[in-house]
Amino acid sequence: MTKATTCLTATLVSLLAWTTARSQESVTAPRSDGQVTPMSVYRASSRGGCAPLAVLSPGAGGTENDYRYLAQGLGSGGFTVIVMGHRESGPAAVRATFWHNGMGKGMSALVGSREAETARLLDTGAALTWSDHQCRAPFRVLIGHSMGAETVMLEAGATNAIGISSPPAAQHRFDAYIAMSPEGPGLVFPDHAWSTLHVSMLVLTGTRDQTIPGGGGPAARQIPWKDMPASSDGCRWMGVLADATHMNFAGRGPGANSVTPVVVDTIRNYLSQVQHGSCRDTRSSTALTLSSK
Repeated sequence: MTKATTCLTATLVSLLAWTTARSQESVTAPRSDGQVTPMSVYRASSRGGCAPLAVLSPGAGGTENDYRYLAQGLGSGGFTVIVMGHRESGPAAVRATFWHNGMGKGMSALVGSREAETARLLDTGAALTWSDHQCRAPFRVLIGHSMGAETVMLEAGATNAIGISSPPAAQHRFDAYIAMSPEGPGLVFPDHAWSTLHVSMLVLTGTRDQTIPGGGGPAARQIPWKDMPASSDGCRWMGVLADATHMNFAGRGPGANSVTPVVVDTIRNYLSQVQHGSCRDTRSSTALTLSSK
């Protein structure tokens, strides 16, 4: 490699890093209980007016700096994206519960915590209020992974066994919901918890998407979608990605580089159809099996 080529490569890398950094803004939003919610905001690219909004809830131990692949993918597709940080179930909370309970029991305790999920729903309200002060988005979607998918289901109004009630759950604050790696019946949700959900929802999981101990394994993550009633517009989808693991949806682990583009494309396709009021174009492939009802 020549010196000129080396310099050009370094310049391009620097420009790419600068562009990525500029696309992400760190802010905080006041919560109704007096706490604050840390957030990363990705502004919609090449769009006039108020863009549609995607609010993203990370899994347990995640932060507002995670899921960049999805935030940037939706941002380039015309969405403003807010990735929330959930302090009551973030890295410090995970370390504390693991220290006191061990890994398996600790994760179950956090995932099944009424207090942690109540805080997550308050974070969601804070993100929406902050966004509305910028501009009132014409379309809003809530996306969550793992414990974040639990938050999505609670927000959508699924029956729960941990004492979450409205408000803030089930207030129909969003036009669509996306749950990546949702939990089936168990700690948080009883049997048939999703049978009364009449919302537009996409469920994404993988054939190697393991659950917490006792959660039933990858097949259990498909139960929420199967329990939902059929819709008139076909905007209840389930996508199962071949060989995708739990952490692949967070953009991590072996195989993530092949999983994340499919996740972004599927979500963008789904949201485009929801916004047009009909979701009939469910194209499966060798990597993804899509179902609708």
